[in-house]
Amino acid sequence: MKEVKGDLQGDALVIKLSGRIDSGNAAQAEEEIQAIIAESGASSLIIDVQELEYISSAGLRILLRLKKNFDDLRVTGAKPEVFELLQLTGFTEIMSVERAYRQVSLEGCEVIGEGANGTVYRIDGDNVVKVYNDPEALEEIENEREVARLALILGVPTAIPYDVVRVGDSYGSVFELLDARSFSKILAEHPEKMDWCVQEYVDLLRRIHRIIVPKGKLPDMRKTAISWAKFTSDYLPEEAGRKLRHLIMDVPQDNHMIHGDYHTKNIQLIGDEVLLIDMDTLAVGHPVFELGSMYNAFVGFGDYDTEQTKRFMGIEREDAFAFWRKSLAAYLGTDDEEIIKSVEDKARIVGYTRLIRRSIRRGGLEDSFRKAEIDLWKKELLELLDKVDTLMFLPNEIKVDATIKNLNEVIAFLNGHLEKNGCPLKAQNEVQLAVEEIYANIAKYAYTQGTGEAVIRVEADRDSKGVTITFTDQGRPYNPLEREAPDVTLPASERQIGGLGIFLVRNIMDDMQYEYRDGSNILTIKKSW
Repeated sequence: MKEVKGDLQGDALVIKLSGRIDSGNAAQAEEEIQAIIAESGASSLIIDVQELEYISSAGLRILLRLKKNFDDLRVTGAKPEVFELLQLTGFTEIMSVERAYRQVSLEGCEVIGEGANGTVYRIDGDNVVKVYNDPEALEEIENEREVARLALILGVPTAIPYDVVRVGDSYGSVFELLDARSFSKILAEHPEKMDWCVQEYVDLLRRIHRIIVPKGKLPDMRKTAISWAKFTSDYLPEEAGRKLRHLIMDVPQDNHMIHGDYHTKNIQLIGDEVLLIDMDTLAVGHPVFELGSMYNAFVGFGDYDTEQTKRFMGIEREDAFAFWRKSLAAYLGTDDEEIIKSVEDKARIVGYTRLIRRSIRRGGLEDSFRKAEIDLWKKELLELLDKVDTLMFLPNEIKVDATIKNLNEVIAFLNGHLEKNGCPLKAQNEVQLAVEEIYANIAKYAYTQGTGEAVIRVEADRDSKGVTITFTDQGRPYNPLEREAPDVTLPASERQIGGLGIFLVRNIMDDMQYEYRDGSNILTIKKSW
C-alpha cells in the first residue's frame, strides 16, 4: 500500500487510497485513515480510489466501518475492477460509489447522428460515442442502457452501450457500430437509393409499432403530449387552445412502442443490417405522436429557416420532404393523396405543438428571428385546428411475420377499419371468419422453411358499404381457387380432412380472386353490406 493522504475541501475530508489494500496492510491503512479523520474534524467523508488497484474483504470492512460513522460516505474514482467488486458485494446499494471514466476526445470526429438529448460521433472505425447534452447525465445513461436492453429483447435491432466515458465536461455512451452509415449519409451520397431507404425505414417503423410493451416499462407519450398541449395552448386564442388540448387528450392510451425521435440520422446500416440508435426517447403511444416527431425532423424544423433541414438532417430540404412523403404513404399503405394529406395534418398538429413549446421554453420569444419562427408555426397550427377534428387514423395495410401468434393483431387491424366504416355486426363476423381462415393458411403452409411475412391491406368505404381485403405473401405458389370444394353432404366417416376453410370463405364472401405476380401470392376478397 502506498501512503494514505487526506485533503480537507470545505466541510468534506477527501482521503486518497492507492496501490493495494489487503489482509496484510488493512489494519495499518485503517489506523492512518482514522488518524487523518480525527485531526481534520470533518463532518463528511469522501474516499478517492482513483489510484487503488486492488481491495480485499479486509479493505471492504474498513469501508463498512467508515459508513457507520459517516452516513453520507462517498467513494469516487473507482476503476472498473474495483467498481465491479463493490457492485458484486452490494456496496453500490448502501453507499454512493462513482466510477472512474476514461476521457475521450472528439477532435476531428464525424457527427453521425443527432437526437433530442445528445449527439453521436464516430470515434474510430469500430466505435461511436453518444455525448449527452446534460453534463450530469449518468442517470440518463443508465436509463438508456436499460431501455436499449428492453428494446433488444422485444425485437428491435439496436446497439447496447458497453462503456461510459467522459467527454469534456459531459458523459458519453460508447457503442460498437462497425462501419455504420446513417440513412441520411446514404441519401446524401446516393439519392438514387431513396426508395430502398424508404422501404427499409418503414419496415423497421412498422416492426417497432407492432410491439406491445409490458405496462410501466416505458414512458407514456400521451401524457407527455398532453403537457405540450397545455403549455402551447396558453399562447393560442382561447377556443383554439381548448380544441388543441381536447384533440390530444382524446387520443387513447396505447401500449405499442414508439421511438420518439425516428429520423434518418438515427437509422444506421451496418453491412446488410439496419439498426436503430438513440434509444433514450423510447416510449409507448399512438403512432400519431411518432409521426409528429418525424414531420418536425424532415419538414417542420425548416419551415422558417429552410437551411435548418440541411444542417440538422444532412440532406437537402426537398429531399427530406420527398422522403417524409414517401415514407408516410408507405407506412399508411396508400397512394391516395387525400388520405396521406389527412394524416399529415394530424401529425403536423402534434409537431407544431411540440416545436412552439420547445422554442418558447428556450427563450424564443425574446429573439426576433426565433419569434418570427414561432409566429409561423402558430399560424400553421391555427389553420390546422380549424379543419382537423380528430388525431386518430388507421393505416390501410400492415406487414406481420406470418405466424399464428400474430392473428389477433391482424383481426384487431381489420376490425378497426370495419367499425370505422359502419360495417354491420353480421357482415363483420363473416369478414373476420374469412380473414382468419386465409391468414391461418398463410401462417401454416405458405413458407416451407423458416418464417416469412404477410401483408394485409384493407380498403373499406362507408359510402359504398363494402370492403376489399388483399393478402400478399412470398411463400410457395398456391392458388386456393383451384382446390376442389369438399362434398359437405358426405357422412363424417367419408369426409376428407381439409378444404373447409377456403370453402367457407368462398361461400360467405361476395368475390375472391387470386394471382401470382413477381414472386408473390396475391389473394383478394370482397364483401358488401
